[in-house]
Amino acid sequence: MLKKLQTISSTFLIFLISVSISKADLLKPNSDIKPDRVIEIQLSGLQNNDLIYKDSGIEQTWNFAHPNNKKVTGPLDKFKRMIKGDSYQMMINHLSHTITKLGSGENWAQFEVILLDKDKIYHKFNWQVEKYETDGPLKDCWLTTMVSSPIPLGSSI
Repeated sequence: MLKKLQTISSTFLIFLISVSISKADLLKPNSDIKPDRVIEIQLSGLQNNDLIYKDSGIEQTWNFAHPNNKKVTGPLDKFKRMIKGDSYQMMINHLSHTITKLGSGENWAQFEVILLDKDKIYHKFNWQVEKYETDGPLKDCWLTTMVSSPIPLGSSI
């Protein structure tokens, strides 16, 4: 019985360590990451949503959301429900995406994102990032402040 308990404890400990290591694999904002790269990180995460662990792509996207955006869309569980809902679910496990810069200033940049979902339907989004200017760990990091509702562009077939 003691040996069985030790085996169960060891297995549980290994599981906990692997989960914490996996969560460390998500990228965190830093001031060296450029605006278009922020969007690429978010979209790649969503494209491979369960690659690291369940909903890791959504969590990766959340990591790069501006705190003001998080106030509206969060906490994380609420954000996950929003992304999995009708308005944004086409982002999860999508097939491809393109990012085109529309305009920028010193502290903001706006991009057009065209996404091909897993049903081979194209969708267009406007995606805006801003440089975080408040002191703290996010100072000078580019973070997402807005993603428009999708505009369906039709089938790729």
